[in-house]
Amino acid sequence: MFSELLNNLIEDTLGHGLWYFSAELCLSGTIVAMLLMRLLSVDRLLPTFIVALIGAAAAGGCSFGQFADLIAAHDTMSVSFFGGMLRQDLFSVFFRVFLSLFLILTIALTVLTGIPDNEDAPDFYSMLFGATIGMMLMASANNLLMLFLGVEMASVPSYVMVGFLKGRKASSEASLKYVVYGAGAAGVMLYGISLVAGVLGTGDITLLADRLRIVAEGGNAGLGDPEVRTVALGVMLVMVGLAFKLSLVPFHFWCPDAFEGASAEVAGFLSVASKAGAFGLLVRFCVGLSGVPETAELMTAFGVGLGVIAIITTTYGNLAAYTQKNLKRLLAYSTIAHAGYMLMAVAAMLVMLNSDQAPGLGKAINYSIGGLLYYLAVYLFMNLGAFAVIALVRNYTFNEDIDSFKGLISQSPALCITMLVCIFSLIGIPPFGGFFAKLMIFASVYQAAQIHWAMYVVLAAGAINTIFSLFYYVRILKAMFLEERPADVKPVPLPAMEGYYVVVLAVMVALLGFLPQLVNGLSSIANEAGHAVLLVIGG
Repeated sequence: MFSELLNNLIEDTLGHGLWYFSAELCLSGTIVAMLLMRLLSVDRLLPTFIVALIGAAAAGGCSFGQFADLIAAHDTMSVSFFGGMLRQDLFSVFFRVFLSLFLILTIALTVLTGIPDNEDAPDFYSMLFGATIGMMLMASANNLLMLFLGVEMASVPSYVMVGFLKGRKASSEASLKYVVYGAGAAGVMLYGISLVAGVLGTGDITLLADRLRIVAEGGNAGLGDPEVRTVALGVMLVMVGLAFKLSLVPFHFWCPDAFEGASAEVAGFLSVASKAGAFGLLVRFCVGLSGVPETAELMTAFGVGLGVIAIITTTYGNLAAYTQKNLKRLLAYSTIAHAGYMLMAVAAMLVMLNSDQAPGLGKAINYSIGGLLYYLAVYLFMNLGAFAVIALVRNYTFNEDIDSFKGLISQSPALCITMLVCIFSLIGIPPFGGFFAKLMIFASVYQAAQIHWAMYVVLAAGAINTIFSLFYYVRILKAMFLEERPADVKPVPLPAMEGYYVVVLAVMVALLGFLPQLVNGLSSIANEAGHAVLLVIGG
């Protein structure tokens, strides 16, 4: 029995497992190389960022190779590997490409801004790569154990990166708060996993719904059954951990302090990459609990509940941003609000996936997941662009408040235009990429509203919050374009390489809205990725 299990594991690993895991292996190998460079003092001769860029590019190349193979073959396979712990499909490959690209752009930003310095670079980039590996595992997780390992592997390096600015009290306090909240959320999530796996007798995410049906003994899986109540409690506790990573209300407390205390480069990384990995995991977890008629009513209520959380999160994030003067803290609340928008897509997916009409809603369900993935793709460029501008201005003014941006148009037009494009996209003003991203999510919520009336409330809240967000975003543009440059604020000259970097980000945000071929192509790929993750339940 043991020898057969070992042989199967070896065949699985040597067959396809290593290729499926190649991006993570490239990042892991790069971490080892950077630490050896530090140990042998090679980093004094060869800048660490070069090795980091090569490793990130290698991971991106492997990911893109898998992505191109699946797209070219129109392959919608969804297979597990490494003993069923991870899953390979277009959905997971999409996130590997996404995270690899974002990692390359983040490293490039750190090179331009000089954070970290040469002495700390091996440690910083090792933490950055380790967190990225965890996020890739989150998007590929096929087991509750891997769910926990992925979340923790992404979280622990993030705690260190937030406190990486040594000697700064705000940075150390932010890191400590992040660790305390994270440890609490991890403990709650692990207890929830033990409840779910203990009652259902499996850790395989794709089997959760079937096992819940068996536990309910063929009846309706309602909360009147004590075992079902235990599973429901476990699911809610797991959601605590995911809500912490997504900074959803009321598990958002760490986010503003962590962003304000961390460098803008780290805050930008956490605002995008952390959300991407957590949403990939959330979709897999929700799909694994769906698709069985006996659990349909319970999961529909769960979907509506996520919609209510999305409303509260979006509203709180937008309203709390009004009074902020520090731009990193303002964008932290903006990140909370955007997490709420993206959660609306997951709520819509759950409501449609667990309705009686689900067999005829295949395209609409795919579209809801595709809308989420498209939103993440646009969010990558527009949020990173905003944090990049903050980081570059900080290097000259040593200030991250709105006052340091007053009259900036007279000195650095490229930075101002980039911030304008990113902010217009964050608001959702056409024809920038953020408009089409929100439109796709609102369209999926509208489709779900045909099934459950509560989704109309979610849709209305999303539209109203889009208007709310206009006011605090415009404060930044007003300061940059309309106000005079204070005499005591240091000038912000913009070297060529920094200008090229921010312009590339602004162009990508614009192209994702202005170029119909790019919009249609990316949305089509996102929809196919959404279909791939649904194959495990025959969606």
